Amino acid sequence: MSNPIYFIADLHLSEERADISACFFDFLKNTAPSAKQLYILGDLFEYWIGDDDVTPLSEAVAEALRALTSKGTDVYFIQGNRDFLVGKRYAERCGMTLLPDTQLIDIDGQRALIMHGDTLCTRDVDYQKFRAKSRTWWWQVFMTNLPLRLRRHIAQRYRAKSAMSTAQKPQEIMDVTQAEVEKELRAANCDLLIHGHTHRPAIHQFNIDGMPAKRIVLGDWYEQGAWLKAENGKLELLNQPFN
Repeated sequence: MSNPIYFIADLHLSEERADISACFFDFLKNTAPSAKQLYILGDLFEYWIGDDDVTPLSEAVAEALRALTSKGTDVYFIQGNRDFLVGKRYAERCGMTLLPDTQLIDIDGQRALIMHGDTLCTRDVDYQKFRAKSRTWWWQVFMTNLPLRLRRHIAQRYRAKSAMSTAQKPQEIMDVTQAEVEKELRAANCDLLIHGHTHRPAIHQFNIDGMPAKRIVLGDWYEQGAWLKAENGKLELLNQPFN
């Protein structure tokens, strides 16, 4: 029996939710060491304003992830829409490897495409415009060179604005566009997609050009810990309650 591969996303760690952090640390200490690989598919943090914003929480997370990698589990990270400014400096402190927005991996001989998932929500036009702007080098250089205090203020305002905007948008706008899912899988010559972002955990079966395909959505960590376990060709969504 081979060691499993684990996938997690959308923890949204913050100082305000110590219960999520405690569950995550427990997961890293007692569950994740059995895995050969752990993939974090974005939004590990509620927000990230730059690797120079060192906090007790960010340091505790880095220490826990490095402890995991020291036991032999490889950790990989894809930036989410909340923590897309996580950079090489913080990744090195964690002992994890940064991946691009989309990545093809091998799961027990099966090709799988992994991503955060926000690019699949093409009907959310306003967000996609912001995403395009915020991923430019000039925007990121400008933002990360602002004083920390100002960046924290901007992040808090953005969180409030985002929450209000999300509450007002129809649910279908917030979900993935099936045509975009199929486009990504065709481009990758792949029939398995794993992502987070939508907070709608499920395993979706469908056909592309007459061939079976699968889309697995990871759960968020607002009410319980959640992860995908891949082992010996079996894919299973799991969870653990907060203490």
